[in-house]
Amino acid sequence: MRHPIILSLCICGALAGCGARSDKAEVERALKEVNVIDESNLSDIMLTVADPNEAVAYFRKSAGANPDRIDLQRGLASSLIRAKKPDQAAAVWARVAEMKGATHEDRLSLADALIRAGDWDAAEAQLNQLPPTVETFRRYRLEAMIADGHKQWDKADSFYQTAVNLTSKPAGVLNNWGYSKLTRGSYGEAEKLFSEALSHDGSLFTAKNNLTLARGAQRKYELPVVQMTQTEKAQLLHTLGLAAVKQGDVSIGAGLLREAVDTHPQHFDVAARALAALDSNVAN
Repeated sequence: MRHPIILSLCICGALAGCGARSDKAEVERALKEVNVIDESNLSDIMLTVADPNEAVAYFRKSAGANPDRIDLQRGLASSLIRAKKPDQAAAVWARVAEMKGATHEDRLSLADALIRAGDWDAAEAQLNQLPPTVETFRRYRLEAMIADGHKQWDKADSFYQTAVNLTSKPAGVLNNWGYSKLTRGSYGEAEKLFSEALSHDGSLFTAKNNLTLARGAQRKYELPVVQMTQTEKAQLLHTLGLAAVKQGDVSIGAGLLREAVDTHPQHFDVAARALAALDSNVAN
């Protein structure tokens, strides 16, 4: 955001020039331009680094005062997504999608919000309204998720592959695709997709955890060779331990849970309770 001193100088400079021309309209225009620039900077901050709930309050107030401003309505909808309020976000995106100046991206945002809210049929209806010429990464990622929901596996795989080809940052969609394979019981294929996701973004913990699940389902009880912090290692050992117990390998699972408790830099309550429950069941 512009420093107050700089902002004051801009206003003073604008006023000085306008005063020389004795043009009141010019003064008002100059002030308005400064305010718009400052508002734009504030909106950018609210959409990126501000607390999500503060951003919602800001955009709700601004959009309420300027209901025809599509940029403020978009800001409100995006902030509601950040604040994990997809139902409310979907309602705002639905309004945006019908406003003058709305784009295909706005309808994609509506479909995304509806999926987050669990309204898959409504999301599919929104995607069906888009012309086939809209061939973007975002569309294919959402189409893949819809196909997954219908258990249309071939269709889902095709959409996932297309989405991967349309982005330079495929880690997230590869993780989604891998999870789809995991739910189908295709554990080996899932493992490959999670590994590929991590090759693009080694910090993606959900992919690390999912990779561990896929390996555990195949009775591979060694942690995957990926970069991890000590806390992440403990969490992955916990995941692997539970996977082993689910497979019926109780003693191996207990050992992994014990290692998770010992590895965590702090008290690992979830793993400790799981281990205690397992020991109690074995004793009985």
